[in-house]
Amino acid sequence: METLQVGRATLTWLNGGVTHLDGGAMFGVVPKPLWSRKYPSNEKNQIELRTDPILLQIDGKKFLIDSGIGNQKLNEKQMKNFGVHEESSIDSSLNELGFGTEDIDAVLMTHLHFDHACGLSKWQDGKLVPTFENAKIFTSSTEWNEMKNPNIRSANTYWESNWKPVEHQVQTYEEAVEIADGLHMIHTGGHSDGHSVIRFEDGEELFIHMADIMPTNAHQNELWVLAYDDFPVTSVHQKQDWMKYGYQKQAWYTFYHDAYYRALQFNEEGEVIQKVERER
Repeated sequence: METLQVGRATLTWLNGGVTHLDGGAMFGVVPKPLWSRKYPSNEKNQIELRTDPILLQIDGKKFLIDSGIGNQKLNEKQMKNFGVHEESSIDSSLNELGFGTEDIDAVLMTHLHFDHACGLSKWQDGKLVPTFENAKIFTSSTEWNEMKNPNIRSANTYWESNWKPVEHQVQTYEEAVEIADGLHMIHTGGHSDGHSVIRFEDGEELFIHMADIMPTNAHQNELWVLAYDDFPVTSVHQKQDWMKYGYQKQAWYTFYHDAYYRALQFNEEGEVIQKVERER
């Protein structure tokens, strides 16, 4: 498992499973000859997208960023359509580190699309129960409201099986919330109306988790947004703001979906100065 130290925070990437989604959808209006130079596709035009939660250890607390694809949460057709060749093994990842699901203090949900939220619940004795039994689950109030009341389009990604078993654990916020000293979730909108980013700042050290506003290293370009985005212009503006902010501070940018890089650090010109590669 890959790790990164940013100030007081230790980041460790867990094994949350994998999807393979259409490359054209993941890069919107960007022509394939451009995006394929930065991120490869298979013969079906699909690109590999990890669903790997990040374990944050800060001041004795343990937080997860998102929850993985879960286990036995998708039917056979969904497994095929979404290219799920591997499901979550978060239990094993935590056990290797000497922890269990009961040790997670909070799960920080950037948004609640199925590929981020399936891991919140698991099957036990024929019913769905919380995966992280002692954790608070943080998400924006906008995202939570849509999760429970999806529209005709979002019903395909906001599933009752992912929210009903954990409803009692959820804590919502409006614009921002401080989870721990220096660790904030900020509501951005864009990819979904309730989408949030995560920022941790400790002195001069900083990481920013852009979630699905910048799901892979190949999405660094401010104009390269997803066809899946509900509000693509908002995604562009938010990316502009957060890249400008992070470049000035030489921030680390961390990834949940990237199959090749766990994190990249950029200088003031947006050039990569350090990287954490995924062990493949």
